[in-house]
Amino acid sequence: MWEGELAQEVWAYNESFPGPMIRANRGETAKITFKNNLPAHSIIHWHGLVVGTENDGQPQHAVHTGGTYNYDFEINQRAAFNWYHPHPHMMTGEQVYNGLAGGFIVNDSEEASKNLPAGKYEVPLVIRDASFSKSGALLYKPTSGGFLGQVALVNGTKDPYLDVDKAVYRFRVLNGANSRVFGLELSNGAPMHLIGNDGGLLPASTDMARIDMGNGERTDILVDFRNYKPGTKIMLRDARSGWDILEFRVGNTQEIPFYASLPISSDIEKLNSPVVTRTFSFDGMTKINGKVYEMDRIDWTVKRGQVERWVFKTNGNAPHPVHIHGASFQIQSRSGGRNRVFAWEAGWKDTVLLEDRETVTVLIRFDNFVGRYVMHCHKLEHEDMGMMANFEVVDQ
Repeated sequence: MWEGELAQEVWAYNESFPGPMIRANRGETAKITFKNNLPAHSIIHWHGLVVGTENDGQPQHAVHTGGTYNYDFEINQRAAFNWYHPHPHMMTGEQVYNGLAGGFIVNDSEEASKNLPAGKYEVPLVIRDASFSKSGALLYKPTSGGFLGQVALVNGTKDPYLDVDKAVYRFRVLNGANSRVFGLELSNGAPMHLIGNDGGLLPASTDMARIDMGNGERTDILVDFRNYKPGTKIMLRDARSGWDILEFRVGNTQEIPFYASLPISSDIEKLNSPVVTRTFSFDGMTKINGKVYEMDRIDWTVKRGQVERWVFKTNGNAPHPVHIHGASFQIQSRSGGRNRVFAWEAGWKDTVLLEDRETVTVLIRFDNFVGRYVMHCHKLEHEDMGMMANFEVVDQ
């Protein structure tokens, strides 16, 4: 299925670049052992999975070379495309860039009832950028503003193409880049049917000509190739850089039936009536509310089961994709800058893109666990320089 030039000399989980795609059903238990064979300390964070502190993979959990860390947690959340990556303090950017990241798909009965494309017609796309040496090794030369590579990679492949049937495909897309924000569109202007994001299916699906994705964000889209002639070539492009990311090549096949009914909808509880408002300023490239991250400092406490309003602002040097561990949230408003909430930001989210001159307001509630969690900028170079904070969830 996949063709293109594979990256060489990478760091990898289980010798796979990107890491192995993990699939699990809601209600199952994950038992995973991480053995660190890197020349540096590391730990794995399960981005998007709501787990207890001891399973969250925070910087305090990092193990040294030769060490192991055992994970044991129940998967108790709705179907979604999550992912995993290292989270050691001051080294996350380097380790993710060198190849340590992979997808974690959770399935449930609600999603199964929608008759969405499956098997070879369900394709995860891990999109990122990279730069290479003459020998084919990844080159990581970050700046304080973040790392921007010279080429795009999809599932570890440079200049990739995908042979597609005359069918509707489901693409689960992750922005796995360290710092680059992507604006995805099809070269022929055809719509992509957006059905989900970080937290799974949206309240209502919709057609989109372009979808912007900050670092760590996911989108779930349907693309219909049924009406194209064999030999047609269509590019998935990045409108921001002008790059061609992935070429689709339509084959000479009979039309494959599509059984889902559009639009796809999902009942999602709406958070309301916040009892606390907190404001967070993302300052420069290193601070939240004027403070650089310290592993042993707790910056605020949150009561479990309580709806809170969190307001994110920036004093420049954006984009700042804001990621929160321990719970998903719902975006309420964006003022300044792009001055709107986009269709791909509906429903449940765990990461939201904060651009310059923007104020984003979300509602959040921590239902599942008490313990320590972190909030940080998911531009990984900003995270490594200290744009992160610890908070603690406590019982009321």
